[in-house]
Amino acid sequence: MAPIFAPGANLVAKLALLVVGGCLVVVFLIGWIVPSTEWATRVDYPIGQPVPFSHQHHVGELGLDCRFCHTTVERSATAGMPPTHTCMTCHSQLWTNAKVLAPVRASLASGKPLHWNRVNQLPDYVYFNHSIHIAKGVGCVTCHGRLDQMPLTSKQASLRMAWCVDCHRDPRPNLRPREAVFDMAWRRSKDTPSGKALFARYHIRSAAELTDCSVCHR
Repeated sequence: MAPIFAPGANLVAKLALLVVGGCLVVVFLIGWIVPSTEWATRVDYPIGQPVPFSHQHHVGELGLDCRFCHTTVERSATAGMPPTHTCMTCHSQLWTNAKVLAPVRASLASGKPLHWNRVNQLPDYVYFNHSIHIAKGVGCVTCHGRLDQMPLTSKQASLRMAWCVDCHRDPRPNLRPREAVFDMAWRRSKDTPSGKALFARYHIRSAAELTDCSVCHR
């Protein structure tokens, strides 16, 4: 009786299994690694805006406080975006005819707000509250980076679940005195209360409570 399989069939079968197995490993690695890359998380990728607003100029050079534009950051879940008349507080006198500010002037004239594109975006199923982080001494720089050095605003943290949970497990390294929360250039000194002391002062909950699912998923 003639053989059903050729002499090299075993070798072909083994090679096929190796190729399929290798492909599965590659697909797994791509699915695991790619979402963590800066390309996927969009870290350090400036987002296009209707007006190329420079935090470097307004915050770093002119010294504007974050709360001048983000007025609800201390009392609301959202930081808030400035209405057009806030921009025109200065720009009705400065750079009044600058071409780059044409969308701002058009917005004021029409009463239609500027549509700013979100830089830091969380999924709809994630709850985040700016005010509680401010109240507990977490500085803007912790999540948003040195905005005072950014000509164009870009995302500075992945905002992935693991990144948030790492801080919730031990927020002490990220705590600062409340009066320094909006200070972009603040650095811990020998006179600064320790993270442990601030943790106790602000009555921050334990790691077990902070990492409970209901804290961020409600």
